[in-house]
Amino acid sequence: MNSPDPVIDANLAVALDALLTEQSVTRAAERLHTSPAAMSRTLARLRRILQDPLLVRAGQAMVPTPRAQALRDEAATVVRSLGALLSPGTGVDPGSLRSTFTLQAADLVGAALAPGLLRLARQEAPGVSLRFRAEDLEAGPALREGRIDLEIGSIDHVDPETQVEELVTLRMVLAVRPGHPLTGDALTPERLAAAEHVAVSRRGRFTGPLDTALAERNLRRRVAVVLPSHLAAMTLAARSDIVCLVPATAPDAAPSPLTETATALGLQLLDVPLPLPPLTIGMAWHPRHAADGSHRWLRDAVRRTVRTTDGTNA
Repeated sequence: MNSPDPVIDANLAVALDALLTEQSVTRAAERLHTSPAAMSRTLARLRRILQDPLLVRAGQAMVPTPRAQALRDEAATVVRSLGALLSPGTGVDPGSLRSTFTLQAADLVGAALAPGLLRLARQEAPGVSLRFRAEDLEAGPALREGRIDLEIGSIDHVDPETQVEELVTLRMVLAVRPGHPLTGDALTPERLAAAEHVAVSRRGRFTGPLDTALAERNLRRRVAVVLPSHLAAMTLAARSDIVCLVPATAPDAAPSPLTETATALGLQLLDVPLPLPPLTIGMAWHPRHAADGSHRWLRDAVRRTVRTTDGTNA
């Protein structure tokens, strides 16, 4: 009965490379941190598999056979390839990337980040394309299934396998057109409640944290319209007496691209005369991308874009 074909593993390739390079069982054993006896057994196994003595005694030394000489360069190439294959992931050259990344974000976040991210991609990774999606997918499954690469915004889903990083914490302020009646006298909760408001909700909700804060003072605001988009709400506020809530950095913090849209629309920002919970903007990704060099570049580009003061310098 014929014996089964031998199984050649990576360790044999490494041992063959060491033996052919050192031309000594003892030195090859030292190189691979094993014993001479174990290396002798490995050499015997290689001789059986390759059906060649490989190394033969010549006085006090061992010399390679013609077959061994022919195999030496090939064995070294295989070992280098194995080392590259099995070594921990290293950074990638952004300039060599040819990728399309899909990011899911609210319209305000997408509009704020897209210019800075595109600028970084042009400078560092010109082969990268960006696709922004509205918040139309359930982020946990979408990340898991690879339909989106990164979620950016207020991460409100609880998924133990999702990795989340907080980027910036913002406060909520009021945005009104220049000359709005609320910009005159001191702003009080009563005057705020009496104004007409626009609420932003993808689910069509009329109430939020501001209503809770007003209710604690037995006040109630009038929400004249609910819009699914922050940009639409801010545009409405810029053209009417409607009041809109928008995110802003703390007074002593550097401005962020996430807070510049209101200013670009000509809106005036007013402090809310009530305590409101802060808004934390973060990014979430699936752990299978944690060590991927291209995805690390994407996450770093998002960090730099969010934290830069004008969106032009990282």
